[in-house]
Amino acid sequence: MKLALLALTLATSALAQQSAPPPAPPRVTALKAARLFDGTSDRIVNNAVIVVEGTRIQSVGGPIPAGAHVIDLGDVTLLPGFIDAHVHLSFESGENYYREQFEGLMRHPAEQALLATTYARRIIDAGVTTVRDVGSSDYVDISLRNAIAAGHIVGPRMLVAAHSISATGGHGDSDAIPPARGVPQTGPLEGICNGADQCRAAVRYQIKYGADVIKAMPSGGVLSLSDPVENPQLTRDEMNAIVEEAHLWGRKVAAHCHGDAAAKIAIAAGVDSIEHGTFLQPDTLAAMRDKGIYLVPTLLAAETVKTRLDTLPASISTKARAAIASRDALFRNALKSGVKIAFGTDSAVSRHGVNAREFALMTSLGMTPAAALRTTASSAALLGLETSIGTLAAGKLADIVAVPGNPLTDITATERVSFVMKEGTIVKGAPK
Repeated sequence: MKLALLALTLATSALAQQSAPPPAPPRVTALKAARLFDGTSDRIVNNAVIVVEGTRIQSVGGPIPAGAHVIDLGDVTLLPGFIDAHVHLSFESGENYYREQFEGLMRHPAEQALLATTYARRIIDAGVTTVRDVGSSDYVDISLRNAIAAGHIVGPRMLVAAHSISATGGHGDSDAIPPARGVPQTGPLEGICNGADQCRAAVRYQIKYGADVIKAMPSGGVLSLSDPVENPQLTRDEMNAIVEEAHLWGRKVAAHCHGDAAAKIAIAAGVDSIEHGTFLQPDTLAAMRDKGIYLVPTLLAAETVKTRLDTLPASISTKARAAIASRDALFRNALKSGVKIAFGTDSAVSRHGVNAREFALMTSLGMTPAAALRTTASSAALLGLETSIGTLAAGKLADIVAVPGNPLTDITATERVSFVMKEGTIVKGAPK
């Protein structure tokens, strides 16, 4: 009986496939604009045309195919969709530190996830079509990534880290709430580890529950209450275990490092990127260059905290002032060293959706506008997605943004995105 039912099912399925009409060919769209910057050189191309078929770029330049849907965007420059390699889409800091600490403590994870959907929309409307989310609680980042990928929510393509890997009391651990208050202490499942074996377990747990990348905290942080900002917080053995385990599973490691000594430990362990890098010295930057390790400088984070110094707890404000004082020299030294620089903002410290301000900050510290725009390609390479995104070329995913005027003469044009396409779908600026 079961065999007969199986045969009937297979026959019915085959008949349905034979009678179903062939799928419609993917739509062909031609984008016309006054200019184009493809991200592969310093050159602007005038009178630009990009032909998109389905989710991918069919051609850059050349004739417009017959029957294509033509969209003339006018006096704009077409750019590759922006890539922010350091965000936290599951939350956002506010002007009142104490209020946000209280409200965050009282908020259910489901409510936080709903808020995250609004941040995702804001960030893609600003032209950011891909992000690397480097730390979240309650698996909000994983759930948001999955919902966007399934088409339930509009937002950027996401690579996520789940919990950051940190020592007890380190920057990734929770604030120092006494255990007598009933707050449970955390362990490897939440990314908190002590010793190499626990650190391996912490990496495995994050991967088990969906992490695309591993975020480690070998250095102290600025916006945490109880840890010094420069001191190493993970040992060489612990960092070796984190990096080795992550790489065995095919995951890259992003290392949060403000302090130079901690960065040296992370570099020796073989991390793929150093995040922030505030107090890094020229010899440390040279070591990164020689090993091909990326710097993600997150200039916008310090720029944002500048405006809030007097509202922060004294211990945080002191650390923040020191970090702000060192930021500019770090970036200029990084440019001199030739280390690879990727675009990252630490969005969440800043408001989501103002990410492109990072471009102007980079140029204010000595990077040319063209080089700043090409950090999009650097971020794609850091994420391991350079064959699909990061530049405008035939065969790549159609992640395309338009900004008014010429960003090589006014880099702040990147902050006024008028059109966004992600994988061939118009997200913002569709013609009426």
